[in-house]
Amino acid sequence: MITVGPRIRLLRENAGLSLRDLADRSGVSAPMLSQVERGETSPTLAVASRIAAGLDLRLSQLLRLDEDGVVTVVRAGEGRRGGADGHDYEVLTPPLPGQRAELSRHVLQPGARTGAAGDPPRHEPGSRETTLVERGTVVLLCDGEPHELRDGDCVTFDADLPHHFENPGPDEAVILAIVSAGLRRS
Repeated sequence: MITVGPRIRLLRENAGLSLRDLADRSGVSAPMLSQVERGETSPTLAVASRIAAGLDLRLSQLLRLDEDGVVTVVRAGEGRRGGADGHDYEVLTPPLPGQRAELSRHVLQPGARTGAAGDPPRHEPGSRETTLVERGTVVLLCDGEPHELRDGDCVTFDADLPHHFENPGPDEAVILAIVSAGLRRS
């Protein structure tokens, strides 16, 4: 038997929703939601599906049916890879449903950049990015403003603004980036 009540409460609170907010979004009454969260009743599949939709999730995500367990390991070199023109990256976090943050490692050859000036933001509204310069020197151009960063420097910025990193130096640069998804709007 799957106990879903505490998970619903945690997801609701993490989304900044009151019981009334989730009731409005899901069409499930606040008293019923309260009973489900406290474990006093189990929702039918139809009710659970409506609650999931109110949380912007699929039913399988709410019930964790498409997850293997509570711990997922991505071994070194097994992340999702991509890149072009002297910019190689590896997404180090697994593609789990409902995940709200992603960690990636970027290697920039001299003169390379993570995107082009004028590229639209790749991240959803409200997203934040924190990037650590593991090695080398990079310039963050965020909303037209340059910020020079060196070994060990860490920067946090609104990732829904136009931005990219450039490697102006003669040596390879390596950065680690964490992007956390935007706050849900109700």
